[in-house]
Amino acid sequence: MSQVVKGVIARAKGAPVELVDIVVPDPGPGEAVVKVEACGVCHTDLHYREGGINDDFPFLLGHEAAGTVEAVGEGVTEVAPGDFVILNWRAVCGNCRACHKGKPWYCFATHNATQKMTLADGDEMAGAELSPALGIGAFIEKTLVAAGQCTKVDREASAAAVGLLGCGVMAGFGAAVNTGGVGLGDSIAVIGCGGVGNAAIQGAKVVGATTIIAVDVDDRKLEGAKAFGATHTINSRTEDPVERIRELTGGNGADVVVEAVGRPETYEQAFFARDLAGTVVLVGVPTPDMQVTLPMIEIFGRGGALKSSWYGDCLPNRDFPMLVDLYQQGRFDLDAFVTEKIGIGDVEAAFAKMHGGDVLRSVVVLDS
Repeated sequence: MSQVVKGVIARAKGAPVELVDIVVPDPGPGEAVVKVEACGVCHTDLHYREGGINDDFPFLLGHEAAGTVEAVGEGVTEVAPGDFVILNWRAVCGNCRACHKGKPWYCFATHNATQKMTLADGDEMAGAELSPALGIGAFIEKTLVAAGQCTKVDREASAAAVGLLGCGVMAGFGAAVNTGGVGLGDSIAVIGCGGVGNAAIQGAKVVGATTIIAVDVDDRKLEGAKAFGATHTINSRTEDPVERIRELTGGNGADVVVEAVGRPETYEQAFFARDLAGTVVLVGVPTPDMQVTLPMIEIFGRGGALKSSWYGDCLPNRDFPMLVDLYQQGRFDLDAFVTEKIGIGDVEAAFAKMHGGDVLRSVVVLDS
């Protein structure tokens, strides 16, 4: 039997978000209903509200979440009611050519729940199907997802902290470690010190990088990056980041440069700041109109690799439990990403704080 719960929607482009009644159907085959305990407020949610992803309004926002499985549909074996899970937006299919090649983190046919959540009776758009952000929609008391979007982790972990692995923290950690391959004794520069960039910095620290350079235009963010493991900081408003990165790496450039901004000018900085045979990883999300021009002789002559990282090239069932273990051991500080805990009715205010650069993450915490 379906349930009516409270959730946060973006009804139209640029309009303030609203807390409304939403109908959540019982899980069908391969689906699960999850009682959401915490959900981070990510820039991607703001992009949805602003029409920057697509125009499939109304959107059910929220995707960086953890909670407890309440019910599962026919054929579900991955999780069971009562399991504490982190939600992910890359439920791999197991059957596409990437999965068959043994590279499921590149899965070309990831999937979401088949059924749709809808606006409840009494709403001006009653019955309208909602488009859940990244196939999740977690600014809600209970959400419907594909069972493969649920990754079971230790119940004792803080939902507000580990839920952040559902998007930004995993993207940053994975960009440095999975995609960039940074390792023991390496040097890395990270351009852009928001949540994703700081996760890349802390990931590099965890795996033993010795020179970890943070680059940003905001001294507050650079100071914060030190707490995550940055050994050096560069304000690119006052210093040439390429020259300074080279100075800090013996004149060579960094082994890995993670670009966590998604702009042509910062990508060019990343390209020229890497060592010969070094790796550039683009994890910042550009807009469709952005272009970059690079001399082909430099691409050829420098060698190495130019990569993009989507969701940190992660496998949730491999990476989430490992990172939760590191968190519980005190080796990966997820709590440091949580700037504030807010109620489900405070998402619009959290977007305003995000614009001002005042938070790493506001996290919506729902009543247990």
